[in-house]
Amino acid sequence: MLHKAGISPPFFVSTMQFVDYVKIHVKAGDGGRGCVSFRREKYVPRGGPNGGDGGRGGHIIIKAAGRLNTLLDLRYQRIYGAERGHHGKGKNMHGSNGRDLVIPVPVGTVVKDADTGEIISDLYKNGMEIIIVNGGRGGLGNAHFATPVRQAPRFAQPGEKGQERWLILELKLLADVGLIGLPNAGKSTLLSVISSAKPKIADYPFTTLTPVLGVVKLENYKSFVVADIPGLIEGAHRGAGLGFQFLRHVERTSMLLHLVDISDIGAGDPVENIEKINKELELYSPELIEKPQAVIGTKLDMAIKKDRVYGLEKYCKVKNLDFFPVSAITNTGIKQMLSYISVTLEEIRRR
Repeated sequence: MLHKAGISPPFFVSTMQFVDYVKIHVKAGDGGRGCVSFRREKYVPRGGPNGGDGGRGGHIIIKAAGRLNTLLDLRYQRIYGAERGHHGKGKNMHGSNGRDLVIPVPVGTVVKDADTGEIISDLYKNGMEIIIVNGGRGGLGNAHFATPVRQAPRFAQPGEKGQERWLILELKLLADVGLIGLPNAGKSTLLSVISSAKPKIADYPFTTLTPVLGVVKLENYKSFVVADIPGLIEGAHRGAGLGFQFLRHVERTSMLLHLVDISDIGAGDPVENIEKINKELELYSPELIEKPQAVIGTKLDMAIKKDRVYGLEKYCKVKNLDFFPVSAITNTGIKQMLSYISVTLEEIRRR
């Protein structure tokens, strides 16, 4: 028996804007100044220097937080600065360190240097964190510079400047299965049937404007996460349609389900539609085309003539692709498809 279940709390809600790419500036705290001070007590001649050290500036830390699902907050606050270290004081009193600043981001966020494009960290697990810029060291007080020759140093070190840099943060969704295909191929409808996700469904292209996740639960406590990737079109790797900004989410998936409309009123030839999307995947990243892939023929209940079904089935046999004609309306083929996905994912995890 199949059970519907979604992510709780919902991974995406209609009132929340999904943001998966931001550029921010981070500046760690400067170190505090060392102090120039001398011990002055009654009956204690030549007390000597007793200036304390300045404190370290605060670090800036980026941390993966499972409660987040979008980089929306970082879009509206682009500049981040940590607290500077406190200055040293007399009587060898050291300044306290500046407070570290922790910037929470969703799990799956990739941190890049904005100037070089270098990947600094991939925060793919909840709780992972990285010190992205270090706070400046505090300056030494004059007590450090006393020598038998120079017994009354009247200088101390200034604190070091904290590091700063521009960063690019990219969110790549973590899902076991990615649903790909042309607009109106039936991805949102299928996701709504096999999980409790509630994507927008309509009879016009590009109804899904952001990726949507859903959890599919099967018998024996088995489950997997499915991502509905917004409709790709020809030229997506160059930025056409919505595909360019969401192709990055396909990279995280373990396998792909390529949905193709096989109904009598479906647009275009099913085989040509598959090859168009696979070409876009290959142009974006050759590694994507190497992922395990199955073809799902959707809207079987509207395929009366069956010509498109047979043609696609023959193509899949030649290409050695698993093929499942399904109907989200009548549930035809859904159980067999889910069983196949579960077995395939287990094989992938054992590799």
